[in-house]
Amino acid sequence: MRVLLTNDDGINSPGLRALAETFAAHHETAVVAPEHERSATGHAITLHKPLRAIRYPAYPPGIVAWSTNGTPADCVVLGVGELLGYRPDVIVSGVNVGPNLGLDLTYSGTVSGAMEGAILGIPSLAVSVTSFVDVRFDVAARFAESLARLMVAHRLPDDVLINVNVPNLPAERLKGIAFTRQSNRRYLSRLEKRTDPRGRSYYWLTGEREPTNDQEGTDGWAVANGYISVTPIHLNMTDDRLLEVLRTWGLTVP
Repeated sequence: MRVLLTNDDGINSPGLRALAETFAAHHETAVVAPEHERSATGHAITLHKPLRAIRYPAYPPGIVAWSTNGTPADCVVLGVGELLGYRPDVIVSGVNVGPNLGLDLTYSGTVSGAMEGAILGIPSLAVSVTSFVDVRFDVAARFAESLARLMVAHRLPDDVLINVNVPNLPAERLKGIAFTRQSNRRYLSRLEKRTDPRGRSYYWLTGEREPTNDQEGTDGWAVANGYISVTPIHLNMTDDRLLEVLRTWGLTVP
């Protein structure tokens, strides 16, 4: 396969390197990634400044890599539209440090890298390890490679990407694979007001997980119970149930 890799943790992320080394052992592999961390950028694209891409030699032989000043979505557009010189068979975004579960997907730069691939009509997946400390990437990288093969072989429906979350466990301690739906897991944003040395106010955006129990069959439930979570995500966010209700409201042009 011809594979394009990206992420939101930056081109020097050990998760991206693990992914690149795993894929390069079997496939033609290229990397286009942000020059520094771009976590929680969502599906931002760059419209108001030039995008630059620089060949990045600090990758193993056989892996062509570029660093950019753009977002993960920018990286995919640059890679597919210009840098690679060919259309990749699959796009993989990750391996992200920390989970991308539930409503976090709206913020995630990792998921947005895969989302841009889906918009371009290329089979795409995002993969994360659900820990921030002592993270191991080997299981997630190997699983992503196996899943990418199947995605290319079977082809995904239009406008769909796959979101994968892997517990931070050795393979022998995982219970298996769970095919899941997106949970309602969310983080409660909190503003912390502080004062700088000149007496001016500034704000630090923090957050903590809302105390809820994830339902069985969701991505949050799966990783909490030791399963790799595999969730198909559709780009069309229309709520068809509410659409029918809205038609009964009698709304008219004023």
